[in-house]
Amino acid sequence: MTQWIGTANQGYAPYAIEELRRLLDGASFTQLAAGEVFLISSPLGREETLQAIRQQEPIFLRHIQPVDRTIEIAGNANDLEQLSGMVRNAVLAFENKRTAVHVRRTSKTEYLYSAADTKAVLDAVLEELGSEPVVQQPETIIAIYAAVNELYVGFGSPKDMLSDWPGGAIRFQREEGQISRAKFKLLEAEREFGLQYAKHRHALDVGAAPGGWTSLLLERGLRVTAIDPAELHPSLMAYPTLTYLKRNASEVKLEPGTFDLLVCDMSWSPMLMCKLVLDLEPALTKDATAIITVKLMHRKPLQTIRDVISRLSTEFVLQKAKQLFHNREEITLYLQKK
Repeated sequence: MTQWIGTANQGYAPYAIEELRRLLDGASFTQLAAGEVFLISSPLGREETLQAIRQQEPIFLRHIQPVDRTIEIAGNANDLEQLSGMVRNAVLAFENKRTAVHVRRTSKTEYLYSAADTKAVLDAVLEELGSEPVVQQPETIIAIYAAVNELYVGFGSPKDMLSDWPGGAIRFQREEGQISRAKFKLLEAEREFGLQYAKHRHALDVGAAPGGWTSLLLERGLRVTAIDPAELHPSLMAYPTLTYLKRNASEVKLEPGTFDLLVCDMSWSPMLMCKLVLDLEPALTKDATAIITVKLMHRKPLQTIRDVISRLSTEFVLQKAKQLFHNREEITLYLQKK
């Protein structure tokens, strides 16, 4: 049996647990932070558990951390001393030198030290032992979750944990003049799905206003056709590579085989979104990429997702479905046109 810390977006842990139950027969779950963080007791070994998750990665599981060690929290300086000694012993066995320390806490923990203070102490231990403390692109991660009465400590690669960010919470710096936070969703999708938008030539942005996704694609050098009856941000009008169609997408006639990328982030019902995307499908080139958000407007999101994927599968092949950190009441689909 192995133990893991699972993390989902706030309120979506029950759906991540439902997905994991189907993958890990006989697993049990304990809530650590309401609706978000939970302890998984898997009947499988470490590699078997990881293999099961990799083969069918849960949509709502944002991050997973192995539990290799536990420390009972005393609520005094001894906690940090024990943690430092444990990390010191583990680091001696690491082959990789670039090591990140990720510390997370439940609000009710009895652990006295902040995440920043804990990380500073453990980074000093790493340096002393000849490892390189890093924030980005680590080879190994030391992940610590401070629950109410216990510290859960795990060691692994970013691939094993599904992310190289603490808890899978990817943070982007807001830029001066940024049109909307929706831009972060498209940036995170690029990372999560291993895409490079700059490799595309001509994008179709459906439901583009106010233009957060359009702005990113224009910055990457693409030609963009943006469709929305609402206004785009005035700053976008300076791009000669922008075509703005100020109308409903259902009213637009587009040349067949024009676009090699479709993005859609509309607040429509899932089935209406499917109909619109399928109506626009002839305008895409063969093997075109589609990045689409699905709004979870009903009480059965897993069934909604299955229905959407089934509907779109007539013309698209699903590459991955994921609730990203920057998604709210939605998930993101990565598809390719058949």
